[in-house]
Amino acid sequence: MGDPRVLTTQGAKDAIRAIENIINHGLTQQIQSLDSQGKKLSDPNVWDGPLATQFRTSTWPETHSALNKAKTELEDLKRELSKISTDIMTAGGGH
Repeated sequence: MGDPRVLTTQGAKDAIRAIENIINHGLTQQIQSLDSQGKKLSDPNVWDGPLATQFRTSTWPETHSALNKAKTELEDLKRELSKISTDIMTAGGGH
């Protein structure tokens, strides 16, 4: 069998840069903003009542955990894309 195909097009490079830009300059900040607002709503001195308590004890902890997981996975994706891109360029697929 021959060597595995190694290819990276300008479209791939542009897509990788776009994903990195979205993660670095938009999505991560939006996740942090959501987290900040959720923390405010979790304070009974800011928002209280039966539904606010449900939010504070159930909804928000689950959402907070999901936001943290999403942020971690996005950072992992960014690192993985960067590594793959570098490996392909090193292997000669940048032509």
